[in-house]
Amino acid sequence: MQHRAEARPESGSLTPAPATTPTPVWAAADGNVAEPPGSLQEYYCELCMEKSQEIKPFILHILQEVDEEIGKGLEGITVNIAGNSRLMMVERITGEDFWILCRILKNNPYINGLDVRYNRISDVGAYYAAKLLQKQHNLIYLNLMFNDIGPEGGEVIAKALHKNTTLKHLRMTGNKIENKGGMFFATMLQINSSLEKLDLGDCDLGMQSVIAFATVLTQNQTIKGLNINRPILYGEQEESTVHLAHMLKENQCLVELHLSKHDIKNSGMKHLCDALYLNRCLRYLDISCNKITQDGMACLADILKSNTTLEVIDLSFNRIENAGANYLSDTLAAHNRTLKALSVVSNNIEGEGLVALSQSVKRNPTFSNIYIWGNKFDEATCVAYSDLIHMGHLKPDNTDVEPFVVDGHVYLAEVSNGLKRHYYWIPGYGEACSQSSNAGFSLVPIGQHL
Repeated sequence: MQHRAEARPESGSLTPAPATTPTPVWAAADGNVAEPPGSLQEYYCELCMEKSQEIKPFILHILQEVDEEIGKGLEGITVNIAGNSRLMMVERITGEDFWILCRILKNNPYINGLDVRYNRISDVGAYYAAKLLQKQHNLIYLNLMFNDIGPEGGEVIAKALHKNTTLKHLRMTGNKIENKGGMFFATMLQINSSLEKLDLGDCDLGMQSVIAFATVLTQNQTIKGLNINRPILYGEQEESTVHLAHMLKENQCLVELHLSKHDIKNSGMKHLCDALYLNRCLRYLDISCNKITQDGMACLADILKSNTTLEVIDLSFNRIENAGANYLSDTLAAHNRTLKALSVVSNNIEGEGLVALSQSVKRNPTFSNIYIWGNKFDEATCVAYSDLIHMGHLKPDNTDVEPFVVDGHVYLAEVSNGLKRHYYWIPGYGEACSQSSNAGFSLVPIGQHL
């Protein structure tokens, strides 16, 4: 059997050696896609032997499962080779392993997703990922989170997306592409017109690249979801927040925006709220892990009286306290009828504010999900949320607490529900993509993956 001999760059280098160019695997002479030569696992073993590379049982097991799905006639298959799975013994793949995977998946008509999170493909693997994006025209989902990809790897992937017209969702989470890599992705969004969801959280983006994204998204009309959590910002002027607020005034396409760990304070929150008066498309706003207090909540409560698009707000790990909770509860009880989910986890809220929020759940039929763990529960709080659950106002799957009784007193225990509990990790049992654990993405779905 003749297979294409594709050159591979040396480890640590992105410069490929000269390659021969016979007819690619699974492509007929007329350019049409032909039937694959046997199973994926057989092809994997052949390539490993051809290149004197170790056959990894973990990869072989995953490819066997994919072969079985293909045999059942399934299409739109996502190949999941996550290196952080708790459900089986894993051996994390390298850039060389990823080269073989790309050879196997190239031109495969049955596969449209690839998840290789938490592996070690590095910049070498990023080069092959870029090649895959150029040649695999069925791929709509690619997850490369936490793979030791640096600025050079980010550059080649971003440039590959200049001409790609099929990929809808890319996760680069946790790869330290830094400001340099972020600028290449911002430039890419000026050219690419097919990508709908981009995750660059925990990528060490700088002020310049965050502002570049804000500038580009005033014109881009295809991106529906953007995650730029935890950039590396300096200064106290909240310049990046000001630019993002301006973007929200102009953009009429963005549905989901994650701004966790942006050092947003009350002044920045006011800029965002001013923008939300004009924005008519944003449905999911994540401003968790910032420095927002009760004054910022006064602005948010005011905008929620007139905003009719926001459905999910994540305020976790701020410091809104009782006063901020009261501002929100008053608005949600009497004015707003579009917000569905609110997370106020770890906000230094005491019984008064928590009970007030429970009353807004009772009075507002649209307000279905609330997450309160990490605050200061008193007995009145425990009784209030126990009553909400037992009376049917709050479904057990729609909150992160569960009532129990000891010696006649009601207490609340934590349960593993939330807006994005499995954003970083895979649970040891149960469904990784369950709606109760990832309610934010279920209520505002953009694509089929987190």
